[in-house]
Amino acid sequence: MDAAVIQTKREPSNFRYTFWLLPKEKREAMRYVYDFCRYTDDLVDEPHGGDKLLQLQAWREEVERCYSGEPAHPILERLAPVLTRYHIPKAYLMTLIDGVEMDLTKSRYETIEELDKYCYAVAGIIGLISIQIFGYKHEETRDYAVALGNALQRTNILRDVGRDAAMGRIYLPLEDLRRFNYSEEDLLNQTYNTRFVELMKFEVQRAKDQHAAARELLRNDERPTMFAAEIMEAIYFRMLRKIEQMNYNVFDRRIGVGIPMKLTLVFKFWITRNLPEYSQSFRP
Repeated sequence: MDAAVIQTKREPSNFRYTFWLLPKEKREAMRYVYDFCRYTDDLVDEPHGGDKLLQLQAWREEVERCYSGEPAHPILERLAPVLTRYHIPKAYLMTLIDGVEMDLTKSRYETIEELDKYCYAVAGIIGLISIQIFGYKHEETRDYAVALGNALQRTNILRDVGRDAAMGRIYLPLEDLRRFNYSEEDLLNQTYNTRFVELMKFEVQRAKDQHAAARELLRNDERPTMFAAEIMEAIYFRMLRKIEQMNYNVFDRRIGVGIPMKLTLVFKFWITRNLPEYSQSFRP
């Protein structure tokens, strides 16, 4: 295929609704960041020939060329001006590639602390990239970006327990499986029973606590520029509630948030942005 017509294979879903209210320049910047993230992820998850570790190393070299002023891949050609305009460090992109590579080299996590290192590399770092584009004033907003990214990734993990198990991957901490007497084999076989429900209750509550902790880190005077992040957090928090409503059965079908609810959340945050006196009514 001609490199000029390469496109990422999956269109953004939650991202599409999240970035509607951004100014055009920032909206396009976030789309190009999304394209980079999606393509990097596809190098690992999409079936294709060749050594995936070598392909990731080649992608690192493409990023190096991009930061040297010689982008060759069409995704990086589009992204290069964004990296310059918003002062996005090369280390951020390299950390993301390292995190995605972990999906090839590591399929189990013993503790929540170990899992958090993975979440930082594949999601927290995207939070740091995003606030470079959104704009921020306070150093603690960096902590918010990382905490929120980790919370969103934990939510993704809970939604995708079944899909990941089908690929032989377990992202729930193994110490938690033992705590609820639910084995790796049970998970790989997608066994839905009372032990799994109790395990998922625990994991969902911990994810909800992580969402709440992230919100606490966001100062009120940063909210005008972080509304896109708040919309994303609200959508993913709603996903946790959907998992609860399905009695934690994430095996039978992939749980998501419907378009009407996403539009409702976007509208509420539009009111928050334009009518600040109503903002407390619409905190997620």
